[in-house]
Amino acid sequence: MSKLKVPSVQHLARNWRSTPERICRKLVSLAESPPSFNYNPLFGAVRDMLVFNQPYDEIVEGMRRHIKRSDVRDNLLSVLPLIRDHFTSVAPDFVQSIDRRYYSIGRGLRVPFDPPMLYGVGGKLIFPWFSFWRSNPLADVRLSLFASLVDELLADDPDLAAADFQILDFSVPKLKTKPGEEKPSRQLRVVDARDIPRVSDETKLEMLTIFAEGYRMAVAELSATAKAKSSDEQTRERDVKQADLFDDDPQAAP
Repeated sequence: MSKLKVPSVQHLARNWRSTPERICRKLVSLAESPPSFNYNPLFGAVRDMLVFNQPYDEIVEGMRRHIKRSDVRDNLLSVLPLIRDHFTSVAPDFVQSIDRRYYSIGRGLRVPFDPPMLYGVGGKLIFPWFSFWRSNPLADVRLSLFASLVDELLADDPDLAAADFQILDFSVPKLKTKPGEEKPSRQLRVVDARDIPRVSDETKLEMLTIFAEGYRMAVAELSATAKAKSSDEQTRERDVKQADLFDDDPQAAP
């Protein structure tokens, strides 16, 4: 059975669409054909590097050793030098881990938010958000929705309210290349979240209502599909057993 997970805050924003029906189709498609890998090893690498001071070479070697798929491994390894170089230049005075929070979008549906960390530089608090998607990072209204939701989550926490919110975007720049030219590689773009337009409270409520409805539609559709599949399997099982019964019945023999 395809199971729909409750999306995180950033995945809610990334998968937001303009109608519940479009959101439903997107979420059902993701449940039935989920991504073949995730970026969790990179989040772990950042924590190991900054929180636990693990040497960079050990992190690289661990990733080479434990990630079996070469395409996934190469993809993740292409990000590590950018992370290392950024934090070498920033040189945080301290780094602090932060626990998971939840954002309620109504009617019992809460989406998780896992802040990566908080760090200080020269008396200033920085809250970084890591966007490791290689392509199609959050943009336009989806980016505005994400920034608006994070604003609320930060404001609810005295430890985070005063922090500068930054988005570290490690995607490949959208550049036109001529035939034969080398395709661009990942680059780090640090976005000051203060430069991102926010959605109004009214627009935010409308967007979250649309998403919640689409999410519930997707749950219902996947549940109905699973029940229909289960019913078909039970019918086939009964038919097979019935055929076996008559095949073994001596009275049915010629």
